[in-house]
Amino acid sequence: MTRATTVRAVLAAAVLLVSVLITLTMSPRLGLDLQGGTRMVLQAKDSETAKADRESTDRTLEVLRQRIDSLGVAEPVLTRSGEDRIIVELPDVQDPRQAAEVIGRTAQLSFHAVQGPGTEEKKQATAKDGPTLPDEQGGLLDLGPVQLSGAGVKDATADFDAQQGTGWSVSLDFHKDAGKKWTGLTGEAACHPAGDERRRVAIVLDGKVISSPQVSPSVGCNVGLPSGSTQITGSFSADEARDLALLIKGGALPLPVEIVEQRTVGPTLGAAAIDASARAALIGAAATALFITVMYRLFGALAATALAAYGVISYAALVALGVTLTLPGLAGFVLAIGMAVDANVLVFERAREEYADRRNGSLRSALGAGFRNAWSAVADSNVTTLIAAGLLFFLGSGPVKGFGVTLAIGVLVSMFSALVIARALTEIAAGSRFVGDYRGVNGIARPGRIRTWLNERDPQLFRSPRRWLMVSTALVLLAVTGILVRGVDLGVEFTGGRLVEYSTSRPVDVETARDTIAAAGFTDAEVTTAGENDLSVRTGKLDNDGEHALRAALAEEGGGATKVRDELIGPSLGDELRRNALIALGVAVLVQLAYLAARFRWTFAVASVGALLHDVAILVGAFAWLGRPVDGIFLAALLTVIGYSVNDSVVVFDRVRELWARNRRAPIADVANRAVLQTVPRTVNTGMGALFILIALAVLGGDSLADFALALLIGICVGTYSSVMTAVPGALLLERSSKAPPPARKRAPGRKKPVGRPRRDPADNGARV
Repeated sequence: MTRATTVRAVLAAAVLLVSVLITLTMSPRLGLDLQGGTRMVLQAKDSETAKADRESTDRTLEVLRQRIDSLGVAEPVLTRSGEDRIIVELPDVQDPRQAAEVIGRTAQLSFHAVQGPGTEEKKQATAKDGPTLPDEQGGLLDLGPVQLSGAGVKDATADFDAQQGTGWSVSLDFHKDAGKKWTGLTGEAACHPAGDERRRVAIVLDGKVISSPQVSPSVGCNVGLPSGSTQITGSFSADEARDLALLIKGGALPLPVEIVEQRTVGPTLGAAAIDASARAALIGAAATALFITVMYRLFGALAATALAAYGVISYAALVALGVTLTLPGLAGFVLAIGMAVDANVLVFERAREEYADRRNGSLRSALGAGFRNAWSAVADSNVTTLIAAGLLFFLGSGPVKGFGVTLAIGVLVSMFSALVIARALTEIAAGSRFVGDYRGVNGIARPGRIRTWLNERDPQLFRSPRRWLMVSTALVLLAVTGILVRGVDLGVEFTGGRLVEYSTSRPVDVETARDTIAAAGFTDAEVTTAGENDLSVRTGKLDNDGEHALRAALAEEGGGATKVRDELIGPSLGDELRRNALIALGVAVLVQLAYLAARFRWTFAVASVGALLHDVAILVGAFAWLGRPVDGIFLAALLTVIGYSVNDSVVVFDRVRELWARNRRAPIADVANRAVLQTVPRTVNTGMGALFILIALAVLGGDSLADFALALLIGICVGTYSSVMTAVPGALLLERSSKAPPPARKRAPGRKKPVGRPRRDPADNGARV
């Protein structure tokens, strides 16, 4: 065993040991779509006194944190997003009405002097100094201008005085400057006789008088109440006193806020998604491991062992980094298991070529050459996937970001798994005489059935490149026809509105549900079935009280109705998300084009991006024909398909570049044909690994992951086809007009120029390279 192999083995063992310790001692952080709860996105608005910038939004967030803490929600999460948005996550909160009521109080909390009784005429007229509002008993009060804002309140508590028999009261404490204003306000009120309305002080929140106590007769004129010993007394119940203290202590929001997004997921849906994803991961990974073992024998079994290590390490990385695991992120974690075999397949296929080419060379040297020669393709293909993952994180929103993170971690760990763990295991095995002597055991000493079949028939695929481009054009036209005829069913995430899914105790057919909902006053609601006892209701506009009434109507008809999922997207956010989706697609195309142009010839880059656009059009068209929704989860799948499609094209063009550099005088069509035939085994074997996982997700993942898995299944199949039958013919046609010379052959440092006859490529049937 060489020193390098020893270092790899020690490093692999150390990383795996740490990963096992993390897995056993730490728990993952689950997103609300897995543990159940409510997620809100609040948009801060400019007020008359403050602009919605980073600083004022942070102050608003802290006020909201105090309000939410009073609700008793376990471990709420509040974070600022951008300059003027606040994300609120409330675990285990299934009915967001109470939270929305507390969070959504947007008006300034203010303290006013009472100028006397009000009248309906004053209430209707525009007040010059202050508003006319009803007090707690409904009587009108004519209020003066704002004397003190809620931002000056330091603390407010509900107290019970059993000794004096006064019952519940609310104690107030103000900050220093605000306390002086409070003393002045109560001192002026104390100058009026007892019973006079002007001896009262009004506390107003959201345009409503929440309390209007009289100043105690013991307080002298112009003396006022000190801030530290102020009490509001009255016939309060315990709940009323606590609620009043909460509203006062919460203070004024420095900025008004609007709920632009609200998502609620039931805990049963999240638990079912976790179980389904776990089953899909186990079955899909087992099928992938079995497949790669059959294809590459002992080395395949060692790669499967490295695949198991990959699962442990990537899971530990997610836990250690504190990544919030969402439903799409969980699917991304499962999908990455299937994609992790890609690097192993690339290496093993190159090792097979090297072993057949060297004839008398050792198994270890062929394996080492396979790792070296596959490095550029492995690196380039994984970089393109990382680009897609980065775009998902920076341009996506909500759960889509989680998918981007898990996909990126999966790509990085898969490279470590293949290039360190699998390499250490296979190099140790290659040093065994038994493994080296028995060619049928190791898995790379024989070329493989697909490669043998292709070598025997030597099909000339690119005699007429335009033929393949015509087939691709026909597929795109069919997809565009579906978009024009059937239309794209944009999800509520992109259109705005509300989508609620209910599970009823007994089956309710769609027509009955529609009639029931219409009778309850929701005539514009769209109702569809989402499962055996599940109904999906979509409306343009529906507040929380309306949703409660709608659910009650369905519960009466269905013997009970449980809310499984609830998504509310404001129209402005829907427009923004739709715009961001288009930007994400545009940026993905441009970034991939720039990267490929830098790494390859411009003809290869343009052809790869053309194949990428071909895949995007067909995937969108397929969903249009099938009537499936296009939402944020679909966008995550689409960007993943973009990375996968370019991944395949990179592998093919990397081989074209290598073969063309060996024989610069060979016709590019012949070189491309040989390159495709040599990479087809890798393409098929890698695709099978991903397909096993996706089929398991589609069948076992439930409704939550069905569309996601379907999009990736279509995208990977189409991407595998286009990387060969669209990208390569496109590059061949572009090369006819290109004047750029063939790529130069790279030589290892210190290696002399070969003299004599060139060696024979085992896959070209006599062609010299």
